[in-house]
Amino acid sequence: QVQLVESGGGLVQPGGSLRLSCAASGRMFIINAINAMGWYRQAPGKQRELVASITRGGRTNYADSVKGRFTISRNNAENTVYLQMNSVKPEDTAVYYCNADLPGALEYWGQGTQVTVSS
Repeated sequence: QVQLVESGGGLVQPGGSLRLSCAASGRMFIINAINAMGWYRQAPGKQRELVASITRGGRTNYADSVKGRFTISRNNAENTVYLQMNSVKPEDTAVYYCNADLPGALEYWGQGTQVTVSS
C-alpha cells in the first residue's frame, strides 16, 4: 500500500502563485517501485485531466494549458513531488490529485486538494 498526501491548495488571485506538495508513504519496496508521479485535476462538471507528470529519472510531461506556467519536480529521497503553479488563471480552479504509477498498471491516488483562483 502507498498513501499519497497532498498539501498546499487554497485560494489564490489570478496571476498569483501556489505550490502543491504530495508526500508518498508506505512500504519502502513499493515506494521504490514507483515509476512516474503526477498531478491531475478535476473541475466541476469536467473529466479528470493530466496536469503534469514526472518519471523517476526526471522526464516531465505537461498539459498544453499549463506549459510555461507550471513546473513539476520530484525529490526521490523524500518521496515527494511538487507542482509549482505560477501565473494562475481562473480556469485552473479544480481539485488537484496526486498520482503514483507502478508496474503492472497499478496506481495510487491522493485525496485531492482544492485550488481556487479568484479575485
